[in-house]
Amino acid sequence: MEHTGTESRPFVTYRRDGAVATLTMDDGKRNAISPRMLRDLNAALDRAEADGAIVILTGREGVLSAGFDLKTLRRGGAAALGMVRGGFALAQRLLAFPTPVVIACNGHAIAMGAFILLSGDLRITAAGPFKLWANEVAIGLTIPAAALEICRHRLSPAYLTRATLLAEPSTPDDAVARGFADEVVAPEELAEVARQRAEALAKLDLTAHRRSKMRARRGLLRALRAARRRDTVSLVAMGVRQVLAAKRKRAATPTVAD
Repeated sequence: MEHTGTESRPFVTYRRDGAVATLTMDDGKRNAISPRMLRDLNAALDRAEADGAIVILTGREGVLSAGFDLKTLRRGGAAALGMVRGGFALAQRLLAFPTPVVIACNGHAIAMGAFILLSGDLRITAAGPFKLWANEVAIGLTIPAAALEICRHRLSPAYLTRATLLAEPSTPDDAVARGFADEVVAPEELAEVARQRAEALAKLDLTAHRRSKMRARRGLLRALRAARRRDTVSLVAMGVRQVLAAKRKRAATPTVAD
């Protein structure tokens, strides 16, 4: 996780205290899930897995993550495709991680940030005026198939349609009832409560935890892999349509000579 030049500061810091490793996302802004953030997250998870540590994944004050990096998305091409694929590969990794994963959500969790929140084993959210939101339909996007599988697995059935098809946001006040969180605490208590929960989880038989997790989520992980393949096909097709539309627009634009 070493960087040079303009990338001297990692977007994810790793701190281990006994059996618990805390991974803190902080890009100085909204914790966008960018190629760089994905690289740093996976490097930190590699380290936690090598250490056999219980993971706490958290963000900066007021935000876990506001979703994918829009600049990369707007540029399109291979970078955007790789970023989206990498985001859901990260969610799948969290869902299958061999040790317990505690998500300590500091505030907003939007789009891919919400799907990361839903991929933790234990989800603790700070109280406050924050949105937990699958906002794709609200901003003109078709929700990815992989996102639907994650939401279907973790959100309450009564809220699922409102969350995914109607883009209805949740707040910490209704997060537990709707399935976005397991516990809501005061912001100033979040780090300490997450640490206490993680230390308690360290007392589990971690082999039994890993085997039970894979047994419980076998169907989800299989469905998620298939959904990610469908999303890749859809993204490639969308990219082709955008290229063709741009070519048609250029061809229809009169030149100075005309």
